[in-house]
Amino acid sequence: MADTDAGGDGDAGDATGGESADTDPGDDAEHESPSAPTGGLVVPVEPTPTLRATIAHAVETAVDEGFATIHLVEIASWRDGDPGVEDRAASAERVLERAEAWANSDLDDFDGERPSVSVATELIGADEYLFGPDDYVRVLAAYAEEHGADAVLLDPEYTPVGNTTLLQPLEFALSNTSLIVETAPVTRPTRRERLRSEATGKRFVAMFGFSLAFYLVLGDPLYWFDWVTGLATAAIVSITLSRVSIDVEPAIPRTPMRILRGVIYVPVLLFEIVKANVDVARVILDPRLPIEPTMNRMQVIVGSGLPLMTLANSITLTPGTLTVRARDSDLYVHSLIPSARDGLFDGSLERWTRFVYYGRASARLPTPRERDDCAILQGPDATEELPIAAADGGESPTEAESDGPAGEQNRENTEDHEGPEVTDE
Repeated sequence: MADTDAGGDGDAGDATGGESADTDPGDDAEHESPSAPTGGLVVPVEPTPTLRATIAHAVETAVDEGFATIHLVEIASWRDGDPGVEDRAASAERVLERAEAWANSDLDDFDGERPSVSVATELIGADEYLFGPDDYVRVLAAYAEEHGADAVLLDPEYTPVGNTTLLQPLEFALSNTSLIVETAPVTRPTRRERLRSEATGKRFVAMFGFSLAFYLVLGDPLYWFDWVTGLATAAIVSITLSRVSIDVEPAIPRTPMRILRGVIYVPVLLFEIVKANVDVARVILDPRLPIEPTMNRMQVIVGSGLPLMTLANSITLTPGTLTVRARDSDLYVHSLIPSARDGLFDGSLERWTRFVYYGRASARLPTPRERDDCAILQGPDATEELPIAAADGGESPTEAESDGPAGEQNRENTEDHEGPEVTDE
């Protein structure tokens, strides 16, 4: 149980054999359930319409269940060291400060003496990229274990990645831990309120303008019918996808500058595509066919979400390279020829992606080769083992090799499986 004053006196009485002798065990069972939580209560916070009501319910739960501490935590959707994270970290701290003030205010408003429940706040998970419910739960469970917390209270509108609600997959992932999980029984916004808020927000306006412009570029901007259908299409797309496609609120001058730098990036990307096409065509036309397909790992510093997606897709659009997987801050890229791999490690596309999203100063950061954040995972020049098979539940290359003939067969199957990836490029 929480270390309240009343609980402490009761324990002292039991230890001395004094007043506890006059207490009926049956009465103790009525006042306190043996299975009641005994540690702290963890509440993940984000600026949602139901955050205030969730904090109020957390305070009531902590007092009723005897929790000693309410842990208000915000799970970072970025990684320390990424360009431009200072503003996001400062915004998260402000949310934590506001939530802490609400919790302390509710505790002060209790009748009589203030309950002996403390409030702690912390920003967690900023030392790595988090890509889904399992990653968020892992960080949350580690924090709970470190601070002796037994239970988690979820805001029904909790959106840790800034777009779609992850409540259901988060609850499912938390069910595999030893934590007691509860969703705050607070009133959610009605469907009409949700539609109104999404149809008047900055994300809606940005998505509407982008969708309409793209529609008119593909159609005829001088034809009235294209305007009518374009407005209807843009409205539908914006209502349904604005919070999914845009994970950060547009802001001035940041968003217009990103658009302008993105326009500059388009011809650069087209030039890289043409150059890579020429290199791949020269190799294919060579009678010796000097290809060298390998899997490569490259740790990138572009941030998560849209910047990482932009870099991964830019690499895939460039012939000779194919982004296979994004895992934490690592990109696993299959390259067809050595020059494509060298261009990848030289970090041209990474620098341009940083330029688009963070400005000219961020583009001057060292390349993956200069940072020693790249590795070759296959072939005679391999510098690391290929970890993808083991991460997906299969055998690692070391384990496969130790199996003798079975390991050799496993490697042959792996090579056969990788064949279509090479031809796709």
